[in-house]
Amino acid sequence: MTHHFGDEDVLEPGADPDRPEPVVRTRFTRRRDVVVAALIAVVALVAGLLVWLSSDIRATTAQTYAGPAPTPGRPTAFPPSLGETWRARSPATPTPVTIGPAVVTGDGQDVVGRDPISGKPRWRYSRDLPLCTLTSAWSMAIAVYEKSDNLLPSDDPRAAGGCSEVTALDPATGRRGKQPRAGEQRDKPDLGERNSDAELGTRLLFDGSYVTTTGDRLLTTWRSDLVQTMEYGQVPAVVNPDKQPRTGCEYHTVAVVQSRIAVVEDCPDDGGDRLTVYRATGNNDSEKPEVVASVGVANGSRVVAMTDECRLNPADEEDVQQCTAVVEPNPARLIVLNEKGEQAASYPLSLGPGDLANEPVDHVVATATTPVAVYWYTGSKTIALSRGDLSPLWTVDGALGPGTMFAGQMLVPVKNGLRVLKPATGKPVGTLPVDRGDYAGPIAMSTLGPMVYEQRGDTLVAMR
Repeated sequence: MTHHFGDEDVLEPGADPDRPEPVVRTRFTRRRDVVVAALIAVVALVAGLLVWLSSDIRATTAQTYAGPAPTPGRPTAFPPSLGETWRARSPATPTPVTIGPAVVTGDGQDVVGRDPISGKPRWRYSRDLPLCTLTSAWSMAIAVYEKSDNLLPSDDPRAAGGCSEVTALDPATGRRGKQPRAGEQRDKPDLGERNSDAELGTRLLFDGSYVTTTGDRLLTTWRSDLVQTMEYGQVPAVVNPDKQPRTGCEYHTVAVVQSRIAVVEDCPDDGGDRLTVYRATGNNDSEKPEVVASVGVANGSRVVAMTDECRLNPADEEDVQQCTAVVEPNPARLIVLNEKGEQAASYPLSLGPGDLANEPVDHVVATATTPVAVYWYTGSKTIALSRGDLSPLWTVDGALGPGTMFAGQMLVPVKNGLRVLKPATGKPVGTLPVDRGDYAGPIAMSTLGPMVYEQRGDTLVAMR
């Protein structure tokens, strides 16, 4: 900058005589600049719109609930009768899904959290995809939706799609992911959604720590954040071809217990069926299956139940291990295998003529587990198996399902009613009449507070 004194220009100390004077400019002074900026804005807007139109957010409808959702208290006395209070379509629930403050139903594309007493919807979660199945795990409702995209090769019969979108929903609010407790700090949010590769027609089995999907040729296991911990069978993308112990096998029935999965498989190199037990996680978090035991069983065998409280030697109180019960046909008998796959016991069975005729379509034998026993529905009767060694305790002929515990008693569905029995001994207490109309098929049951729920085919029925 210069100062003028008379006719002489004097430079300010430190000034550069060759530096031009700054020119003040404003942006978009020309019409061309404005047009270019407008085109950029339009392109960004269109791109964002296209992303939104194809996004999961647009295809999801979530109506959450913020009101009170208390868990109903248990009944103080056994009721003299039970009558229907409400019903809802729920073909996506193989068994009633009762979780804390809600009963959750699934139909079409919708998962609905309901008031346990009235059945009124509290929240709703919907996708533009078919709902495959629904269960409860980790105090959440776990929903699986069908998608057409996967990593399977085109010649795989499952390449057309599968039950691959997994969502965890809070039963009280219907929000995705496990909600933080008051004052809880988290390093990262629980989004409650993942993609997997479960097959169509899958069933979700919860062992208390992990959820495992069933299938004809692939079983997958997830931990509580829905991250996959194990896959067993014909995996979608084979990175390591030596990872699986056997290939080309077809899977029949599946059962789970704490961190272990049992499956009856038919492999081309075997002369018959085999029972394999493997862990839900691999060594050092590897996804290579860690097989605990794998032994041959009779063709047509089914895995019925597992327990990790098995005491095969009553004299040794510290000898507690995992055992597996398998039913073998022709002649029908229940064999109990220890954790090494060795036969520990065998019990002859008197089953109905059609009880072992058809394989369960979802690969799961109908059972209900209580602290006392495992209750197995054979198709014509319910057999109670000891949690201590899986030995048969008592039988209810003419049963329609495995039953459930209610107010300290065991309820077993029978024609036109519910048989009431002592859980440990099977001693009859009485029968509650139930009018099921023209429905005569199998029944799965659950309870919540003073309510008893029956899954009758595609319909959930609440009674009180």
